[in-house]
Amino acid sequence: MALKHVMINDIISEHSARIKNIKKYYPFFVLTETTFAMYKGGKYEYLDMGYITLASLRFFINENNFHEKDVTYEEYEQFIIELLRRDFQLEENPEDERQLALYIFDKLKNDGKPFEFKFFDPESRTNKIARTKLIDSRIENGQVLYTITSDGIEFYLDTKEIKDESKINVSQLLLEKMITSNNFKGGIDVVRRINSQVLQLKAQKEQVLKLLSVDIFEGSKAYEQYMQVSAKWFNEEQKLFAKNKSLVEKAIERAASEQSAQDKPTLRSKALEEVSMLETELKKTIYNHSKLIAETMELTQLSDKIINRAKLRKLRPVFDYHACLTQLMQNDKPADMGVILRPFMDLRLEKSFSMRSIDNMLTLKSDDKSSGEKVEKNVLDLDFKYEDEKLDEHIGQNFAKLFYELLDQVKKWNRVTLKELNGIYEIKFGKEIYGNRDYYSFLVHLAGKNHYNLEEMLIKQNTLLEEMVVCHLTDEQKERLKDIAFDIKFNYDSEINVDMSDVRIGSEKDVFDDFVTTDMIFERSVR
Repeated sequence: MALKHVMINDIISEHSARIKNIKKYYPFFVLTETTFAMYKGGKYEYLDMGYITLASLRFFINENNFHEKDVTYEEYEQFIIELLRRDFQLEENPEDERQLALYIFDKLKNDGKPFEFKFFDPESRTNKIARTKLIDSRIENGQVLYTITSDGIEFYLDTKEIKDESKINVSQLLLEKMITSNNFKGGIDVVRRINSQVLQLKAQKEQVLKLLSVDIFEGSKAYEQYMQVSAKWFNEEQKLFAKNKSLVEKAIERAASEQSAQDKPTLRSKALEEVSMLETELKKTIYNHSKLIAETMELTQLSDKIINRAKLRKLRPVFDYHACLTQLMQNDKPADMGVILRPFMDLRLEKSFSMRSIDNMLTLKSDDKSSGEKVEKNVLDLDFKYEDEKLDEHIGQNFAKLFYELLDQVKKWNRVTLKELNGIYEIKFGKEIYGNRDYYSFLVHLAGKNHYNLEEMLIKQNTLLEEMVVCHLTDEQKERLKDIAFDIKFNYDSEINVDMSDVRIGSEKDVFDDFVTTDMIFERSVR
């Protein structure tokens, strides 16, 4: 009996809350069933109002929240006519298209009235009316502007999350709507949902790190996906957190100022309690999100180390039993264990000794005066370098000299062209530099990026040129020019033509073709 009483009490007490929660779905089904049945004799019954409704909500979310602007009817009309032509091959004259677009828009906003449906409240034993809107409007400077409501956003989110945006971002847009409409209780649920999404990202980050330690290939894929899908939105999410935190603080100030009012003190106390709880939940979520960002930065550094270590390990001629076992466990195919076990099962342990060999041993004559073999101990030369290593070091030194001179000129003049830089190189290294292949290789590598920052290069090198430069610059040179950053632009209207007729390599004079290249502009950038 007690359990039955609890069940009945739950049915009665929770009914109103459940109805209010599902009311946001009601307009969608009203629109899909009745929209085109009576319009112009059912001429447009082939149009799918469900698809049009969801597309319209996505359009309003994109304009209102992502672009932070209200929508005029003219903008919506242009959007919906393009949709009808593209997706339904609508072919009507412009006037009929405009009338159809206006009819659809009137249905979406229900002629400016909320969608209503009656329901029975078992607690008060009365019939009540639930109201909801998808599109709201306001007048500003004599122009009607339209925005999506919080019910519209929540309905769209419940159907499917927006693919190209962060889930946390979109949830925060819904939170902003609820705060501005003083729906603090609903805002608390949204913040808890956001916090859950942050914790899911944290668990995903831990899974990426675990996968990197077991399988470097799958781990690298998971890391790239995590950074592309989740981490790239961190800055935008932080901005929205700050914006919503500011809105909550203003709501607390407003509720506190109204607390002193004498009318309905209990109701106002409840509002202040809800907004305070909302602030607490939001602070907890912001803390977890900041911690996630810091841990993601650590993940980036760890992944670089793990990947670099794996590259070196792959050069060793060994078989990784641990990785193979992990792969077998993931595939869940015990029969594949034969790949590892079969070599051990096929060992030939039987040994035999020919009797003829014994006869040879007995008749073998030995030289009593034979001396043992002299073993010379070879000393390992730790400084030994192969020819290709010496060549790489020589190229790196040349690259470092050329790059250092470029940084030095950018520091002095803030802007220098390749033609001017060549003049400096000629003074510094002589005209023989144009006969040095490293000079042309340096220009090719340098043109691979349009921005260089020495301080960032010292932390992480992304190209072969950056690795060689950082490796061969002295500590004094790095300290002197570490604050220099510059951008590269190509002046396609200007070409550099260098006369190579007088170029010499050592004491010999070789014949070189004239050096022709597009001019480049190196301009110091402000960080």
